[in-house]
Amino acid sequence: MDTGRKYATDKQQISDFLPGYRFGIPLNLLRHISLRKSVFYLYNYTVSHLNRHSTMDFSFSEEQTQIKELANQILRDNSDDEFQMAFSKTDELYSEKLWSLFAESGLLGMAVPEEFGGSGFGLIEICQMLEEQGRFVAPIPLLPSLIYGGLTLAKYGSDAEKDKYLAPLASGNTILTAAIAEESMPAAIREQCSASQNGDNWTLNGTRIAVPYAEQASVIIVAADVDDKTALFLVEPGNNGVSCEYCDSANHEPLYSVTFNNADATVLGSVDSGAEILNFMLNNGMVACSATMIGITEDAMRRTAEYTGERKQFETTIASFQNTTMKLADCYIDIECLRSTYLEALWKQSEGLAADAEIRAAKYWACSAGHRVTHTCQHLHGGIGADREYPLHRYYIWFKQMDLTLGGSSKQLADLGELLANDSSINLLPETA
Repeated sequence: MDTGRKYATDKQQISDFLPGYRFGIPLNLLRHISLRKSVFYLYNYTVSHLNRHSTMDFSFSEEQTQIKELANQILRDNSDDEFQMAFSKTDELYSEKLWSLFAESGLLGMAVPEEFGGSGFGLIEICQMLEEQGRFVAPIPLLPSLIYGGLTLAKYGSDAEKDKYLAPLASGNTILTAAIAEESMPAAIREQCSASQNGDNWTLNGTRIAVPYAEQASVIIVAADVDDKTALFLVEPGNNGVSCEYCDSANHEPLYSVTFNNADATVLGSVDSGAEILNFMLNNGMVACSATMIGITEDAMRRTAEYTGERKQFETTIASFQNTTMKLADCYIDIECLRSTYLEALWKQSEGLAADAEIRAAKYWACSAGHRVTHTCQHLHGGIGADREYPLHRYYIWFKQMDLTLGGSSKQLADLGELLANDSSINLLPETA
């Protein structure tokens, strides 16, 4: 993102961020809509941040926009409702056709440095693709491969590791993934996994659950305990001592319970840098989930607007009923609030700025607002919205999977509360609040 544009804090500038005010709704009347508390929090939050960050610009560069448009075109042509219905009746775990098309177009090389066959882009460009994946609920492993694997290896991997894993990723010949789901779980139910060193060699013992595409991946980045530290290790699923047990997920993305029994492993970076690498992966993952959820909720709302504009009761379209209109208006406000928090989290994370609080605020909005939007869209469709073969149902189950990934709204609020308690420099409200 460019960072040259300056912002004032007058109401015209605020209207760019505050849904509802943009349409001329007086601020005192916004108190009476169902999101009144959230909207006023966003207003205060925005004023505070405009005061502190005078050079923030959320506009995308021409290249970033072109990446988004290319992903949209590929998916629009190849991942329509007919394709989705046919795919759901196969035994494929992901669409190899779509994966190949993304590779041929160069989109899988977004996280790969140029010297290893990629384009050397980063988080923003990948999130542009993920937003489109959510819009078309395309069954391909973009998030685990590019976010968990690609960006992490590009920053912390050795040249040999980049050549071994990232070059094949850019050409679409491999999938990458990570075993970090336990980091979003309460300590009481976390599976244990530990690493031990014998000379220059490392071995892993324990279990990691909910690992996406573990059996299909060429390497898994595994979080494991080393004494009182957490380190990241590279483990190839075909190694001796590694077993993968399949389990289904909400949106039928393949997840695996992976057991390590004296499995050979290679430490990523160093043991001392493990906490930094893990935080990098988790933050990127939560931003990426938020991007995907924007695409999911936007298209669910678009489909619902079209449906209510055609469905008739009492000889008139149900879109003309005030209750329908207000529900969809609330959906729009929710999505725009999600977009505002997501964009700041994306910008800060991509610039290497401290963003732990903003990222958790964005993931909280994605989970809580997305829940309201997807439920409302199904409700306005009536019984057909719950039909498993009706397109809208896919958006609901995809949202639920993204909601669960790396922690839902309650987890994000708990983490945000802990951050606020431990760091008095984090100020999410203006001084007058």
